[in-house]
Amino acid sequence: MPSTSTAAVPSPARSPKRRRVVVSLAAAGGIALSSIFAAPVAHAELTGGHRSDTVQQSADRLVKDAQFPGALISVREPGGRVQNYTAGVADLKTKTKMPVDGRIRIGSNTKMFTSTVLLQLVGEGKVKLDEPVETYLPGLVRGPGIDGKKITVRHLLQQTSGLQDYDDVIFEDFLNALGTFYEPHDLLDIALARQPESAPGEKFAYSNTNYILAGLIVQKVTGRPVAEQITKRVIEPLRLRDTYWPAEGDKTIRGTHPRGYFPANDGKPPVDITESEASPAWSAGALIGTPSDINRFLTGLLGGKLLKPAQLAEMKKTVDAPGFDTVGGSRYGLGIATFKLSCGGFSWGHGGIAPGYVSQVGITSSGKTATVAVTSLIGSEEQAAAIDKALDAALCS
Repeated sequence: MPSTSTAAVPSPARSPKRRRVVVSLAAAGGIALSSIFAAPVAHAELTGGHRSDTVQQSADRLVKDAQFPGALISVREPGGRVQNYTAGVADLKTKTKMPVDGRIRIGSNTKMFTSTVLLQLVGEGKVKLDEPVETYLPGLVRGPGIDGKKITVRHLLQQTSGLQDYDDVIFEDFLNALGTFYEPHDLLDIALARQPESAPGEKFAYSNTNYILAGLIVQKVTGRPVAEQITKRVIEPLRLRDTYWPAEGDKTIRGTHPRGYFPANDGKPPVDITESEASPAWSAGALIGTPSDINRFLTGLLGGKLLKPAQLAEMKKTVDAPGFDTVGGSRYGLGIATFKLSCGGFSWGHGGIAPGYVSQVGITSSGKTATVAVTSLIGSEEQAAAIDKALDAALCS
């Protein structure tokens, strides 16, 4: 794959709700992205009810105005009715029509699944939230200014451990790093060699390293792979038929899916990065699924189907999360965050960036859920804001 000289690179697991320009696009210097992404808008058949003009228009704007190759939106009403929307094309070369509710890499939305499993173990008395990580992973969390005896399980899930993010290092040359396989301990070696960003519990500091450690705790406590635990404890009980953890070394996306892209950059056209290594994301962002499956997951999670009341209450205890989205005012719980809505109140959800795909998800207090996904990484603050606006439109319409 061609290399890139961009200073800011996307994480395969990082939430898009950070005010970070992921790719420094050459478009800012005058390249007409409209000539690249001038794809016809395709309206999908809906799986329930009549088409919502507001939501469809927001999907269309993600392609026409924000210049993403394609967009997928799925909305689930409290009663269970599902409406799916598409815009753009699934493949920039063939101009294939966007699939309705196609599979994507869901990135950091995986953190909600990992946190759920760890909280289930808390409910079973096998893990304690305020116990040091040292108790479960003795001698592992050590480094300059780092002591696993001072970092708790809660700090990991709440993104307040202060540990640095490994992805800032391994993705310095993003495109050329997509095929590299990593073991979880390889990722930790990178992160733990760096001075922490802050003291444990001091402040919110988003880091994928926290969720790699969370996955290792799940494995240590259960004696089974975290992928298996997420599958048996979350995916199968909720019948998420289109959601799965990629097998080791599998760089493909199974089933029907749109292609995913790295945006036009430095005068070069978009790069198809659909086939990418999932191991750098692991328990922080490896899952593949559909927008409607994510909605089903959120409905089940907030509806009490996965966690006991005490653990769900712990998940919803939040801290200020500055810069987590373009709207502002977000707070972060244990693997789940709040998103302020224009129609009042907020939704619970997360978001994810993975090679070629960005998604934002949310569920309101009434039980309405929505997932918005685009098929290219973010290249500007305006694109990030467009995704947030589309989610708001889907939840408030």
